[in-house]
Amino acid sequence: MAEQVKTESPGNVWKVLVKEGDTVAEGDVLFILEVMKMEFPHEAPRAGKVTKVTITEGQENVDGDFVAVEIE
Repeated sequence: MAEQVKTESPGNVWKVLVKEGDTVAEGDVLFILEVMKMEFPHEAPRAGKVTKVTITEGQENVDGDFVAVEIE
């Protein structure tokens, strides 16, 4: 079953470090969200394969609790 990685708060997508098909380890940084000029890295909760990326670098005004990445 896929594990969903959601944005923790509203903000802008500063950097996306993975793409669909990538293999990640637990703790790898998947993307960085900019919130009030501060960077918030979002990490993989477990090891697996990235099956979906629904954000893009430079995307603005992403809602909090938005599903950004799925890992299987």
